[in-house]
This record gives sequence, structure tokens and C-alpha cells, in this order.
Amino acid sequence: MKNLLLPLVLFLCLTTQAQEINWMTMNDALEAQKKQPKKIFMDVYTDWCGPCKLLDKKTFHNKDVVSYVNENYYAVKFNAEGTEEVHYNDFTYTNPNYNPNKKGRNSQHFFANALKISGYPSMVFFDENGKLIAPVVGYKTPQQLEIYLKMIHNNDYKKLTTADAWQKYEKSFVSTFSN
Repeated sequence: MKNLLLPLVLFLCLTTQAQEINWMTMNDALEAQKKQPKKIFMDVYTDWCGPCKLLDKKTFHNKDVVSYVNENYYAVKFNAEGTEEVHYNDFTYTNPNYNPNKKGRNSQHFFANALKISGYPSMVFFDENGKLIAPVVGYKTPQQLEIYLKMIHNNDYKKLTTADAWQKYEKSFVSTFSN
């Protein structure tokens, strides 16, 4: 019995680990890009945001999302009301108005403000050189997020310059992610 238990425990550990996105800080992602260029996928959240927690639980633990993000992006988790220092485009962004004693909403981090984040959750995409591509605002199911992940990874977004082009792209897109 003991001989069967160890492989099972190892299997469960490995499959559990495989279900996690490899989150890092923005500073770490920008450093990683210097060694191995890859686009950045950033989850911008707040502690009080219900849809952010749902996105984390449902979408960011979907095996297809986990696999695709880990393979094709540097994944960044960023608290839009946190205190992390972000060094981006020769500027250091902070949150000097953060109040550690405040419950609920806090002041918006200057980096979230610079990215023009208008709602939570927001997912922000950056190219291989750290240049902002676009934010996507709101909760997305794995299938709803899939089109953005693939469109940006494959550079299809560069061809979608009109609302009509986007609608045709969206209509012809075939999802392969599971629920």
C-alpha cells in the first residue's frame, strides 16, 4: 500500500501545481523580457473587488487558461490599490496616498492611473518590449478571455483597426478552452 501511496501523492502535487498561473511582479516581468522577450499579461485587481475574486477562482484556475498564460506570457498580478513600487519607462510609480488603516477602497496606485484603469478587474497586455497594448476591463470567463489571449499573442490585434474588423474576428473565432 505504501508503494502506491507515494506516486499518488506526487501525481496530486504535480497536477495541483500545474493549475496555477506563474504570477510575478511587473518589475520581474520587465527584467525577464530583457533575457527572453515575451508579452506580459497583467491582472489588475483590488482586495475589495468581488468580480476580481471570481476571476481568480474561476478563470485563472481553468487548466486551459493556466497552460496558455504560462506558456505564452509573463503573468503579473498587480494590486491597483497596493504599495508596490513599479519601475516602468524610466519612472518609479508608487501609491503615496495609500492609507493602511482604511477599510475597503483605498487610493489608486499611480501605475494603475497611468494605465488608465477605469474598473476592476482589468487585464492589461504589454508587448515584448513592455509597451502597453491595451487593457480589457471586467470579469471574463475562460472562453471570453481566450479570444484576447490568443489575438494578442498572435499579433492579430494589429490588423483589427475598425469595429467591423473586430466583429468579424470575434464572430469567426473558435474557442478551444474548456469550462
